[in-house]
Amino acid sequence: MQNIGRRGLLATGGTLIVALPGRKLLAAPELPTARLSLITPPRAAPEIVFQQADGTQHTLEKFRGWGMVVNFWATWCAPCVAEMASLSVLSKTLAPHDIAVMPLSSDRGGFAVVRRFYDAQKISGLPILIDPKGEAAQAFAVRGLPTTVVIDKKGMLRAKLDGGADWSDPAVAARIRELVG
Repeated sequence: MQNIGRRGLLATGGTLIVALPGRKLLAAPELPTARLSLITPPRAAPEIVFQQADGTQHTLEKFRGWGMVVNFWATWCAPCVAEMASLSVLSKTLAPHDIAVMPLSSDRGGFAVVRRFYDAQKISGLPILIDPKGEAAQAFAVRGLPTTVVIDKKGMLRAKLDGGADWSDPAVAARIRELVG
């Protein structure tokens, strides 16, 4: 009987050890300034097509002259969900500086799924944008969600961050303003 108890205890402990790293990532997203990979030399951002909630198709070219923070995400991605409120804060902070925060959802359910998520999470200040076939993510060589790229006002790719982060810190907005020019 004692051996079974020990085995059970060891199995439970192993399960907890395996589960803890994931919980840490969800509980406390790290500030992105330390993890932001600079693209040197900067290179032209790929031309992508994405859709707005009304079905209108857009390209990044339409936003030339603006800085852009493009976030690839989905409602089913836990780190993505954890960072959305802070992306909303970042969007409101950067908008007066002509920098657009553009979350491109890869949700297969499209606009309705994202709208329900925004409503349930009380997300404001962010547009609903869809990358319906994942072509934009593929053009940016996104390997996992979330992934965020920073594009300067000339359309040049300046930085990339793989994984979730807390975007609401004022130092993050200041760093992005520096990068986009």
